[in-house]
Amino acid sequence: MHNLNLPSFNTKIRKKGEVLEIFDPLRKKYVMLTPEEWVRQHFVHYLISEKQFPASLIANEAGIKLNSLSRRCDTVVYNRQLTPVMIVEYKRPDISITQEVFDQITRYNSVLKVPYIIVSNGLKHHCCRMDYQQQSYHYLTEVPLYRQIVQ
Repeated sequence: MHNLNLPSFNTKIRKKGEVLEIFDPLRKKYVMLTPEEWVRQHFVHYLISEKQFPASLIANEAGIKLNSLSRRCDTVVYNRQLTPVMIVEYKRPDISITQEVFDQITRYNSVLKVPYIIVSNGLKHHCCRMDYQQQSYHYLTEVPLYRQIVQ
């Protein structure tokens, strides 16, 4: 797998038949190890270990309804009242972060209306604070600590 611009950690990887799987501690199961999943597991570990996000308030592959269609957000972070406060969208390291990627996450956000969105390919991370009054978003220089997001 790719080296990422994220802290490394001890991953649990196994081979099941011809498929490599990685353990997702949030979903409490092994999932197929794809390049995008590699980014997801590292980014979630970063949120928990470096940015003090409670693991119990993070959901991977969170389902939403968008125009009566079922969709899945890569990661959703909640506050203690279980209101969504952040969506994270992941791409493989070889995929550039483009306007199309931001369009995808903003479509999901039209349902959840979170104050923060993040897009990461494991090498570059873009964190934005939503401004619903101005119908825009502002890029942040880094991902805030969890306590800053929920205050």
